[in-house]
Amino acid sequence: NNQKFDKKKVKENEEKDMELERIEKIPFNANDLMVITVVKKLATYIIAVTEKSPKKFRGVFVNRMQNYCLDTLECLLEANFIRMDAVEKKTKREELQKEAIVKLKLLGYVSMVAENSGCILKKQYKQISIQLSEAINLTVAWKKSDDERWKKRS
Repeated sequence: NNQKFDKKKVKENEEKDMELERIEKIPFNANDLMVITVVKKLATYIIAVTEKSPKKFRGVFVNRMQNYCLDTLECLLEANFIRMDAVEKKTKREELQKEAIVKLKLLGYVSMVAENSGCILKKQYKQISIQLSEAINLTVAWKKSDDERWKKRS
């Protein structure tokens, strides 16, 4: 059509991640903690990304990645419902927060291996890593906030 070929425009369109765009549309729930919403979005993204993975990876990486996300969400929700009105309850809440962090770190490792094996794309792994670091940072901040509140209370 006698028009110049715009490489940048084609590259931008090519790099778009449809799964990411889909989860970006999920609204933040004002009733949830920020970390819970971030993990929900991460789980939604991982489920969307892994449903297109080759069959040979579904038994190993896909199940693990999805389960780590859902387990993390379970830990965070359970921790959020524990009131810190006794030492035992505070300890239980801390254990659940720590367990969530461990599961997120395991998810990061499994994601890296999945990317190296060709189960997920490099851009998908990058996005998972970004969301993982945000979730871990928010969980650590929540844990610190709980510690500070407990110190003020004592």
